[in-house]
Amino acid sequence: MVSEFKMIIVVRRDLDLGKGKMAAQVAHAAVSLALHSMKKEKRMFREWLDQGQKKVVVRVDDLKQLYAVKEKFDAAGISTSVITDAGLTQVPPGTVTCLGAGPAASEDLDAITGELSLY
Repeated sequence: MVSEFKMIIVVRRDLDLGKGKMAAQVAHAAVSLALHSMKKEKRMFREWLDQGQKKVVVRVDDLKQLYAVKEKFDAAGISTSVITDAGLTQVPPGTVTCLGAGPAASEDLDAITGELSLY
């Protein structure tokens, strides 16, 4: 059986980002992960690309919870990208807005984020 591959983007709810700002931050995470996997995990990248580039956005309450999720991805050997904002609009410079993970097998990602609510 061929695994389904996807990315998970974990967004902080406590920042109350506007829709456009959140979309931009999620896009930063997806691009960062795609570029990394294109170079370092070519097979997984190709599978994810061929399967339609699935991305799922979930939410956490705050920075502490975001980093707790990151630790689980790191322990599982799943690539991550922490996105920090330049601070030109809604949040101060250096604010961590979201965390991206993958692309990876859906079941591996779901084992870590399956209980989180969709954004």
